[in-house]
Amino acid sequence: MNDRVEGYKYPPRVRFEVLEKDLDSYRRAADFLNFSNADVLCVQHEFGIFGGPAGSDLLALLKEVRMPVVTTLHTVLRDPNPAQRKVMMELVRRSDRMVVMARKGAEILREVYQVPEAKVDIIPHGIPDIPFADTSIYKAQFGVEGRMVLLTFGLLGPGKGIEHVIEALPEIVRRHPSVVYLVLGATHPHLVAREGESYRLSLERLADDRGVKENVIFYNRFVSLDDLKEFISATDIYLTPYLNESQITSGTLAYVFGAGKAVVSTPYWHAQELLAEGRGVLVPFRDPQGIADGVCEFLDSPAKMEQTRHEAYRMGREMIWPAVAQRYLESFRHARADRRAAPRAAFAGWTLASRRSELPPRRLDHIMRMTDSTGIFQHATFNVPNYHEGYCTDDNARAFILCNLLHELGEAPGENLDQLATSYLAFLAAALNYDTGRFRNFMSHGRQWLEAAGSEDSHARALWAAGTGAGRSHNTGHQRLCVQLFQRSLQTVLTFTSPRSWAFALLGIHEYLRRDPTHPDSNGTRIVLTQRLITSWNDCATENWPWFEASATYDNARFCQALLLSGRWMPDGEAMEIGLKSLRWLVSIQKTQAGNFRPIGSDGFYQRGGARADFDQQPVEAQAMVSACLEAFRATDDEVWSREAKRVFEWFLGRNDLGLPLYDSSTGGCSDGLHPDRVNDNQGAESSLAFHLALAEMNYAERPIADALHPHL
Repeated sequence: MNDRVEGYKYPPRVRFEVLEKDLDSYRRAADFLNFSNADVLCVQHEFGIFGGPAGSDLLALLKEVRMPVVTTLHTVLRDPNPAQRKVMMELVRRSDRMVVMARKGAEILREVYQVPEAKVDIIPHGIPDIPFADTSIYKAQFGVEGRMVLLTFGLLGPGKGIEHVIEALPEIVRRHPSVVYLVLGATHPHLVAREGESYRLSLERLADDRGVKENVIFYNRFVSLDDLKEFISATDIYLTPYLNESQITSGTLAYVFGAGKAVVSTPYWHAQELLAEGRGVLVPFRDPQGIADGVCEFLDSPAKMEQTRHEAYRMGREMIWPAVAQRYLESFRHARADRRAAPRAAFAGWTLASRRSELPPRRLDHIMRMTDSTGIFQHATFNVPNYHEGYCTDDNARAFILCNLLHELGEAPGENLDQLATSYLAFLAAALNYDTGRFRNFMSHGRQWLEAAGSEDSHARALWAAGTGAGRSHNTGHQRLCVQLFQRSLQTVLTFTSPRSWAFALLGIHEYLRRDPTHPDSNGTRIVLTQRLITSWNDCATENWPWFEASATYDNARFCQALLLSGRWMPDGEAMEIGLKSLRWLVSIQKTQAGNFRPIGSDGFYQRGGARADFDQQPVEAQAMVSACLEAFRATDDEVWSREAKRVFEWFLGRNDLGLPLYDSSTGGCSDGLHPDRVNDNQGAESSLAFHLALAEMNYAERPIADALHPHL
């Protein structure tokens, strides 16, 4: 598994690499496995390893492999969130055998996920076979001979609770001055990326403050297995002061316990099970005095410590790799026998009807070409940025939303999404007039604002972008700035009269609520704006004109999408009903006899009682319809909406009135529209962003649990 696009330098035995956030990479892995005639697929599952919500991208692989699957669960959650539960249920369905490393895991599988007992194997965490040795031999090589060595090892992070051991050390050292506490392991790389070494430094300062810096050693390295064995062999007492009871497996605990070491641990599930019946000492969570008492219980009684060590070592013989390997072989044989009785579908079942359609690979060359340090230019002449027309908030808002969506899908080489997003967000921050609470829209190439306030729609679209950054951004600085922009500009939309601005604002509010589901202003504004759209519908809609206004103009499907979101999450049955009814009508009037998508043209739009304009067809209309149809699918699970989204998306690729593609795969740009006789040759920001946003949403929708509930509900 690669969590960075450049990958890692693996040994030759690695035959295939999966890019964490590239969904196609998982499908290619399935093809590789199928054609290599593998007998069994052994999956080591942890939610944080795989891409997608709750690691759901793994399911794309499991759906297509044809061999038996044995899944080992390193985490078994008693209280999963909706996305985690859905992934877990799919794992259960697509695995022939489930392996857990403790009886508690089997109990949770049975009670929470209704997994039949006969499908579960309990196989302990494997450990190296370390001899039961005299510690003094190994202490000498580390320069701690004559001292009692306490050890904690593994990737360093706040959840390890090491600060509580340091708080306990003054009492331990008072009673046993020869004690030294060795903290072995590098800081978790994800923590380093976010916070640097602040946690390790805080521990070092704490040791200094408590007067025990001469009794603490930090070894900031990721050590080899051979080196680790020597550290363990030099250890007298192992400490796992973890803070989370629901940890079902600890590899570090298994390694040290099986080597016959005395263990003092907090009572997380794996420790409760492994250290029961006198095989170690359990102490309360976050209790330095308890840790001190537990350590001194062993140090005060060498005979007790020796007896505990022998008991742990005896049980550890069941955990050494040869014993564990034999148990796995039995599970694999069982899985193969079960599969012969109920084989998977054959290769012939991979028809076009059963497999996904291929989407174009994303190519951001044109988006990057249209962007400078200020933001993205509005217009292009062919595929060349048009400096004369300058910039606008509308397009920078769209571009910032795109960067956040693409980050969730996984950054491709050379994209540098964070740098692009920074430019677009900086533009939005400059666009907001903090005195009036209004966003400006148009800026000249010379960086001069061309009006005091932009349109209501451009303001609401900027609010939508700020809400998206607050709810989705992985960049802490971006997220905090987006919160500020959102909160400073939210109340302004209540003064607006444009129904589209209400719809755009609702989309932004729903994004913001991912971050702060109880935010009172957001929830209150959502209620007001939802009711305004419902009122507009009730005042205007008739049987022959089921719409919100007397004309259907631009970004029409955003009305439907906004009400579907409100209807689903408030919840509001009337909003949901209106959202679906209006979207069905929009689908019906934007479809040719041949079944192609034909958006309402901007050359006259569609007035009630008049003729609708068929041209000029705009990419933003296709993008809005893709978004609304996918939202309808998530709300109803009705496949008809998924098919509608696909049909509309294909408009970009040539399924349209002229049979000509608007998306240019050679540049990554999208034409500005479809005229009666030709494609507009210019590739402006609005159109190119519309295509890439639609592509991102289509890619996201193909993730195995794309319809998972919002994490805040």
